[in-house]
Order: sequence, then structure tokens, then C-alpha cells
Amino acid sequence: MEEDDKVKNEALQIINLHQNLPRLVVFDLDHTFWPFYCECCYEDDEPYLYPQARGIFYALKDSGMNVAIASRSPTPDIAKKFLDKLGIQSMFVALEIFASQTHKTDHFQRIQRSTGVPFTSMLFFDDEDRNIQAVSKMGVTSILVGDGVNLGVLRHGLSEFSQMSGTQNHLAGASRIESPSGVESCMALKVE
Repeated sequence: MEEDDKVKNEALQIINLHQNLPRLVVFDLDHTFWPFYCECCYEDDEPYLYPQARGIFYALKDSGMNVAIASRSPTPDIAKKFLDKLGIQSMFVALEIFASQTHKTDHFQRIQRSTGVPFTSMLFFDDEDRNIQAVSKMGVTSILVGDGVNLGVLRHGLSEFSQMSGTQNHLAGASRIESPSGVESCMALKVE
């Protein structure tokens, strides 16, 4: 718990460096929020998050940002059970967990409808490039994570979001950015 508080405080410092913040931060689950695939688990297994995920999650909540889940898991009951066991399921404004062949575009359509948050006001973290590519085309600032959510990924994501939300000339399409830490992002820029 002490480590979670330390991470939370560091994450709050990172968040406070940015004037333009997303209204909604969306996480994938498998290999982004936790280091396993739900379909390889049983409901009675004990779930765990990546080491810095909980502290980051609480910092986002304390900063007034809403948080949602977009997961293509074929075992949504196990995923929801794990979120419940971790004591955080009720803290998400949207839980879109279902198998899909659409690379999460259906998930984001549902999240947008239920929250009313525009795609351009969302930040998304996922470990699969195909999801990053598809969702970024919707206007969501999307960050490809390599080894789960951590402070470096959060810093990079918020910087990319701030940069994108401050840009006046939005272009159609997506661009790929390589950060110094090796974390990639892909953002869709839409004409507004």
C-alpha cells in the first residue's frame, strides 16, 4: 500500500504538469492493466495489477478524470470478477468488456454514447498496435504500452494528449511518435 501511495503521488505530480487533461482515460485490461490474459484464468484465481497501475488509477480519480475499460476479452465475467476482487470495479464510468473483431471501435462507440465524452477528449492505453491504429482514427489519443501501465507511459500519454489538444490544425489520418523511453503512440488528428 505504501508503494501505491508513492506511485499515486508521483502520478499526481505528472498530472499537475499539464493544463490540457483528458476528460476520460480508457485502459485495456490484458497486458495493459494486468500482466495476464483473463481467458487463461479461473474466477477463483487471485488477480493482480502491474506494479504502478493502482497508484496511477487512484491519481487519475483524485484529479477528477473519469476512467473506463475497453477490453476485447472473450471472458468478460472473469474480467469483471477480477475488477471486483481488486475493489475497483465500481470506480469506472464505463466497462466495455466483450469479444469483438472490430479492434475496439465498438467499445469506444459505446463508451462515447454512455459518457457523452467526445473522442478527442479521451486518452487510451493498450498493448496491441491494431487497437491503437483503429481507435486513433476515431480521434482518441492512443498510446501503445510495452510492459503495462507505468509512470513513464502516463507521462508520455498526458504529454501527447496535451500536445494534441493544443494543436489548432488537425490533419486527417494518424501519426506514429516514438518517445525517448521507447513507448510508441499513435494519434488520429481529425478536422474539427
